[in-house]
Amino acid sequence: MRLQVSGKVQGVWYRASAKDNALSLGVKGKVWNEINGDVGIIAQGPQEQIDKFIEWCKQGPPMARVEEVKVEIVNYEEVFSSFVISRD
Repeated sequence: MRLQVSGKVQGVWYRASAKDNALSLGVKGKVWNEINGDVGIIAQGPQEQIDKFIEWCKQGPPMARVEEVKVEIVNYEEVFSSFVISRD
């Protein structure tokens, strides 16, 4: 799944919290800051865990104000073995 999270989601520990939540659910992938202020996420794993992760993304960490989470199914070439914070 490819997620695009918008709102006040940068500078509020969103990426680190997303990583912690993903790892606790067994979701693999990556999270990064977008230039426009959004957060991008690639999430891989069992559908039930992905659904729980998406629900968490709609709230985010306490200081975040999530306005929208766009979700799309994508064919992503890379298969992740963990969940990482990407700098690119």
